[in-house]
Amino acid sequence: MDWRLFAQRMASMARDLLAEHTLDATLEQISRSAVELVDGCDASGILVLSEGRVRSLAPTDQFVTDSDMLQGELREGPCFDAARPDRPERVFRIPDLTARPERWPRFVPRARELGVGSMMGFLLYTREEELGALNMYSRKPGMFTEDSETAGWLLASHAAVAFATARTDEQMQEAITTRHLIGEAMGILMGRHRVTEDQAFDLLRTRSQRTNTKLRDVAREICESGGAER
Repeated sequence: MDWRLFAQRMASMARDLLAEHTLDATLEQISRSAVELVDGCDASGILVLSEGRVRSLAPTDQFVTDSDMLQGELREGPCFDAARPDRPERVFRIPDLTARPERWPRFVPRARELGVGSMMGFLLYTREEELGALNMYSRKPGMFTEDSETAGWLLASHAAVAFATARTDEQMQEAITTRHLIGEAMGILMGRHRVTEDQAFDLLRTRSQRTNTKLRDVAREICESGGAER
């Protein structure tokens, strides 16, 4: 492993991640970087656990998604365990899926059928939160060494910060958009029904509760219809 070259490429990756403008683009760049930077990595993706259910984000190959869904179905696997908040371990590696499994006895033989030879899972976390697992796959057994694990861990550390930052930016943008929609909808209702600002908001909230629809979506409907009742 040429660590000097790896450090140079990691620095370039970090700048590329900061240049991305959306969460999806950031996650896709993370997955691509894993394939480009970690020796032996043929495919990568991010597994997220949400209310116990698996989501497969930014996979570079279909078998990444298949592996994520399989781990969710079996409730076991290196990437599934890496994403679980109740696990103290943050890195998992299966160097050779053709060998007799020491862990994940149900997952390993079925992952082998997907064409996986070796794999690694890294917890993506910051001081404030745990975000999921960055997963790396090789179609050949014996490709991921201790050096591969170190390289993957360094990449995952940078990736976690970029992931958290991009998600915060997206949430802030969504909040701004929602506030703008609600304000515009309230203005329409105030003009149409000649009510006060507080009364207009009460109308919005009442419609939201009556239709079991998010306030943002109710506001969007009003803006699109010009306040006409539906």
